[in-house]
Amino acid sequence: MDGNKRWVSGDLQHPDRDPNRRQFVAQQQEPFGAILSCIDSRVPPELLFDTGLGDLYVMRTGGEAVGPVVTGSVEYGPMTSGTPLVVVLGHQRCGAVEAAYNSIRDGKPLPGNLEAISKALRPAYEQAVREGGADPVETMARAQVELTAADLRSNQDLAPLVGQGALAVVGAYYSLDTGKVEVLAGAPS
Repeated sequence: MDGNKRWVSGDLQHPDRDPNRRQFVAQQQEPFGAILSCIDSRVPPELLFDTGLGDLYVMRTGGEAVGPVVTGSVEYGPMTSGTPLVVVLGHQRCGAVEAAYNSIRDGKPLPGNLEAISKALRPAYEQAVREGGADPVETMARAQVELTAADLRSNQDLAPLVGQGALAVVGAYYSLDTGKVEVLAGAPS
């Protein structure tokens, strides 16, 4: 979050981004966090948290949609090297969430494999419909973050690590307007 404060203020340090760091991590890595974020080109985790090479495992899918391969990728750091943090990062004005919302609402499937994203986001759609609100797409985007983080927190392989306090699974939301990341759920105490 300190890196995000630097991103918001423009006082960037650009840590761990030089040939010495490249050589240091060439043989092994020990990222301090894993980020599951959207594919949106405006939401690059390494930049908005002002981190560098070898600092983060990053997985990106449309609308933070998950399936077995994505879940396995998220599990990799905590289960193999003790990475203590997983962040599920949604964002403002998410095109994948908007497309899924409209598709589900209108009963018109998305073309090709985009429909798989829509199906993965259906629980967030259903929660957004129940919650209501002025902007149902934003409500759905936040619901997707919270549901995905809760699913990862209770995952059969990650839950023991969470229970031992060795892993925090945090849901967060990025504002495209301000650059600020807001923690929604799961922040360690």
